[in-house]
Amino acid sequence: MPATPIYRTAILPAWIDYNGHLRDAYYALILSYASDALMDLVGMDAAYRAATGNTLYTVEMHIHYLHEIHHSDIVMVAARVLGADHKRIHTAFDLSCEGQAAVAATAEFMLLHVHQGDTVSTTPFGPPIAAAIGALAAAGTDAPWPGPGSRRMQLRGR
Repeated sequence: MPATPIYRTAILPAWIDYNGHLRDAYYALILSYASDALMDLVGMDAAYRAATGNTLYTVEMHIHYLHEIHHSDIVMVAARVLGADHKRIHTAFDLSCEGQAAVAATAEFMLLHVHQGDTVSTTPFGPPIAAAIGALAAAGTDAPWPGPGSRRMQLRGR
């Protein structure tokens, strides 16, 4: 399995811009909800967050727009773990329109596991969460990620 389906949403009319396709801000909204679904998938659901005070913070996000998404589309988001350590997850998301083979957008997230107490501090994943992240990472190794991968954004001189 190349990626794990985790989130599905219809495109609301208010999300469409003056060009007739999905406004860029709503890609981030969809991806944010997909990140929540990823948390649920690996055991960091609302009950976990309430019991432990632990959650994920998005440290960095890169979105690559590949094809337009229109008002009539249903978007499917699939996730894969590109890498993880004791407190971070480097994850990739593929956004596809239901019924279309081409990936419409890809995104990379760097997610950081934190404890929210009197202060916010990083904290290691517990063994069950680490195991679930590891299983998801292993499940996504069958196919290459269709995204361009991390890169530095810059204007190049002549």
